[in-house]
Amino acid sequence: MTLDFKPGGAGLRTRIFQIIFESDTPLAKGFDIALIGVILTSVLVVMLESIQSLRADYGDLFYWLEWGFTLAFTIELAVRLYCLDKPLRYLRSFYGVVDVIAILPTWLVLIVPGAQSLVVVRLLRVLRIFRVLRLMQFVGEGRLLLGALKRSVHQIFLFLFTVFMLVTIFAALVYLIEPAEAGFTSIPTAIYWAIVTLTTVGYGDIVPVTPIGQAISVVVMLIGYSIIAVPTGVFSAEVIRSIRADRYSDEACPGCGHDRHEKRAKYCLRCGTWLDEDTPDPRNDDAPSTDEA
Repeated sequence: MTLDFKPGGAGLRTRIFQIIFESDTPLAKGFDIALIGVILTSVLVVMLESIQSLRADYGDLFYWLEWGFTLAFTIELAVRLYCLDKPLRYLRSFYGVVDVIAILPTWLVLIVPGAQSLVVVRLLRVLRIFRVLRLMQFVGEGRLLLGALKRSVHQIFLFLFTVFMLVTIFAALVYLIEPAEAGFTSIPTAIYWAIVTLTTVGYGDIVPVTPIGQAISVVVMLIGYSIIAVPTGVFSAEVIRSIRADRYSDEACPGCGHDRHEKRAKYCLRCGTWLDEDTPDPRNDDAPSTDEA
């Protein structure tokens, strides 16, 4: 496993680094399991504390548990920084920022009254489970999706801009047709109605009352059903294109010209021609030599 951070010094610091950042030993695995338990328990306390009846009966218990978790995570972060050669680099990383944000609200309560309302960011600690469980092996798939999203961002932006123009036009028409008593008091309000109708949400707080307005509503709803699949189709096409580029080679077979082979393929799918030009075809070794013939 390749680590992004290196231990500082030797001896105790290296040993701590192996326990906290690696999972190859029973002690390191035990630390990971214990960390998962503490993270999930702290999140459970946050959830229970949000229930008013439980907060009224067990508010003091939740308070001390929160401080206990905060101290535990603070000590854990300090130990992580202690065993690293470049601790500031870790603090600038994604999980370093998550660690700081997770413990910051409780400490801010001592300085800024009312900062306890920010304690909900403790839920970010759950993200640590991805690293603890070594789910980062799926980073490649995540990068593939992000790459597809970046390549399709222009088409999606053009699509959303077109939708916004249509929404504005329909909203302006309905605003001119419908009376203010129906709720269409302004064009922004009509835009809100058009977006709710276009996305087929249909809250029903604002509804056209005239026949023409209702006819426009029908058109907007039909357009909504037809355009919902457009950004999904664009993104899906880019994902498929990325998967093909990552899995298949563009080099054509010298025998038949077929160019849809997997990158690991050694023989042509259609004619069986040897594809690896850097190495000889092992089948030729079995053929009789000229002298023998």
